[in-house]
Amino acid sequence: MGSRISEEKIEKIRNSVDIVDVIGEYVQLKKQGRNLIGLCPFHGENTPSFSVSPEKQLYHCFGCGAGGNAFSFIMAIEGYEFLDSVKHLATRTNIDLPELEKSETTNANSELTAMIAGNELASKFYHHLLINTEQGKEALNYLLKRGFTEEMINHFSLGFAPDSWETLTQFLQKRNVPLHYMEEIGLLSKRDFDGKLFDRYRNRVMFPIWNKDGKVIGFGGRVLGNEQPKYLNSSDSKLFNKSNILYGLHMARPEMRKKNEVVLFEGYVDVIAAWKAGVKNGVATLGTAITDEQAKLIRRNAETVIVCYDRDNAGLKATYRAIQILEANNCFVKVARLPEGFDPDDFIQKFGAEKFRTEVINANQTQMAFKMNYLRKGRNLQNEGERMQYIEDVLSEITSLSKSIERDHYVRQLAEEFSLSLDVVKQELHRLYNLKKGKNISETKQDKPIIKNRFAAQKRLLPAFHNAERILLAHMMKDINIASTVQEKIGGNFNIDEYQSIVAYLYAYYAEGNEPNSSQFIQRLHDQKLARIATEIAMMTVSEELSEQELHDYFKQITNYPKVVKIEEKEQERKDAESREDYALAARIAMEIIRMKKELKH
Repeated sequence: MGSRISEEKIEKIRNSVDIVDVIGEYVQLKKQGRNLIGLCPFHGENTPSFSVSPEKQLYHCFGCGAGGNAFSFIMAIEGYEFLDSVKHLATRTNIDLPELEKSETTNANSELTAMIAGNELASKFYHHLLINTEQGKEALNYLLKRGFTEEMINHFSLGFAPDSWETLTQFLQKRNVPLHYMEEIGLLSKRDFDGKLFDRYRNRVMFPIWNKDGKVIGFGGRVLGNEQPKYLNSSDSKLFNKSNILYGLHMARPEMRKKNEVVLFEGYVDVIAAWKAGVKNGVATLGTAITDEQAKLIRRNAETVIVCYDRDNAGLKATYRAIQILEANNCFVKVARLPEGFDPDDFIQKFGAEKFRTEVINANQTQMAFKMNYLRKGRNLQNEGERMQYIEDVLSEITSLSKSIERDHYVRQLAEEFSLSLDVVKQELHRLYNLKKGKNISETKQDKPIIKNRFAAQKRLLPAFHNAERILLAHMMKDINIASTVQEKIGGNFNIDEYQSIVAYLYAYYAEGNEPNSSQFIQRLHDQKLARIATEIAMMTVSEELSEQELHDYFKQITNYPKVVKIEEKEQERKDAESREDYALAARIAMEIIRMKKELKH
C-alpha cells in the first residue's frame, strides 16, 4: 500500500515531524533523563512505562511491548493503514502527496471524508445565516441577550438553522454534497410517505461539535421556541459517537497541557460561558454521563480534573459517578463549588467572571470532601441505623485513597464528628481496606492473566548469549562500523531467529548506502513483530563506545552458545547410557564432553 509513495517522500515526512509532538497530542509526557515517559495509551497502567526518545524518534512501552516510530504510533492509536498514517503526517507537515490525489482510498475513508466535508460546509452556512442574514436576527439577539459576545459566537462558530424544511437540503444539493451521507450523520431526515429528504434542525441555534483534530463531526441545536426536545444532538453514526467525544477538546488542549488540569462541564454552553470568564481549559460531555473512553482522553492530556456539574440531584449523582470513572483512569479529581440552583452560565451572568474563577473553580473541594457531603444527603444522621451505615460508606470510600496521610485526615474527621474512638475507626478502616485489597487482587488474577504472564516473562533474566545479541544489535543500529565488524566476524549467525532476521535487514540497509538511523531502519521492517523487537532494542541504553575486549566477549558468548547446547545434549546422552548400564558408551561420551569443554575454553 505504501509503495505508491517513494521512500524519499516517506523519509521527508518522517524527518519533518517530531515524534514527541505527535505522541504528545495523545499522551501526557514528562521528561526523564534523555527520554520522556507517560502512561501507555495501549494498555491500562498506573505507573508510566511508555518511553519516547526524541534522539532516536522512537517510542516503546516496557509494559505491553508496543513500539515504533511516528507512523506506527499513528497507525496503532488511530487504527490507520500505513498509507493513511503517511497522509495524516503529511497533512500535519504541509507536504503535498500528488501521487495519491488520483489513487483510490478505502471506501470507509472516502465516506468519512465526505461526511466531514458536508458538516464543515453546513457549519459555515449556519454561521453565515446567524451573522449576516435577516433570518438569523432573532437567534442572534437571543444569544446577545444571553450574554454571548460577538467574539464568543465567532470563536465557537455558532450558527442558526432557520425554521424551514429544506434550506440546508437545497444548499447542500447545489454544491453536489452526497445527501445520503448527510442523512446518515443526522443533518437531514427522510419523510416516510414519499422518501424526500428535509432539514432535521429547524429554528435552532447551532453549536458545531468537533473531533480532537478540530474537524466538525456533529452538531448540537438549541431550539428558539417551545418545541421539544430543547437540545438536539447529532445521532450516533460512523462519524459521530458521543461516548468518546469531549466538546471543545481541540481548543482547550494547549491550556490543559500547560496547567496539567482540565475543568469538566456537562454541556457546550457551560464550556463557552466559562471560556468567556477566562477558563480556557474547559471541556464537556454531551449531556451524558462520562464514559471510560472520555476519561482516558482526558488523562492523556491532563492529570487533574475539576468536575463542575450542576448541584441538583441529577448533577450530584453524575458528579459522584464521574469521580469514580476518572479515578479509575488515574486522574486526580477535585469538585468545583458551584452553588445549588446555578449552572455555570447562570452564575457567571449573575456574579461575573472573577467570582466564577475564584469562588467556584479555584475554591474547589477534594473529591473525598464531596463524597462525604454526597453520602450524607437524604440521610437522617440522628437515626442510629442510618448513622452507622453512613460511617461504613464513608470508611469504604476512604479505603480508596492512595495516600495514608489523606486516609488519616478523614478518619480523624469522622471520629471527631461522631465522638468515636479513633482506634476503633482505624481498625474498621483496616478491615475494609484488606477486604477491598483482597477482592482487587482476586479480580486482577481473573481478569488479566495474559498481561500478568507477559510482565512476568519480561522480568525473567535473559541468558548471557541473548543479552550479548541484544547489546550488539543496539550498537549496530547506531554505528555502521560496529555493524561492519560484526558482519565480518560472525555474519548473520545470531542464535535468536528474530535477531537473525533483523541483522539481515540491517546489513541490507547499510549496503544501500544508508546512514545509521534507527527510526528509518525500523520503517523498512514490514513484519510487525520484528519492528516491535527492533524498537525495543533500539530504545535500550547502551554505552557510547564498545571496546575491542567487549566486542570479543560478545562474539564469544554468541558463537559459544551452540557448542554449549551440544555439550548439554551430550550430557543427556551420557546419562541415558548410564541408565541403560552401558558404561563403556557413557565413558566414551564423557571423554568427548571433556574434549568439547576444552575447545570451548580455547
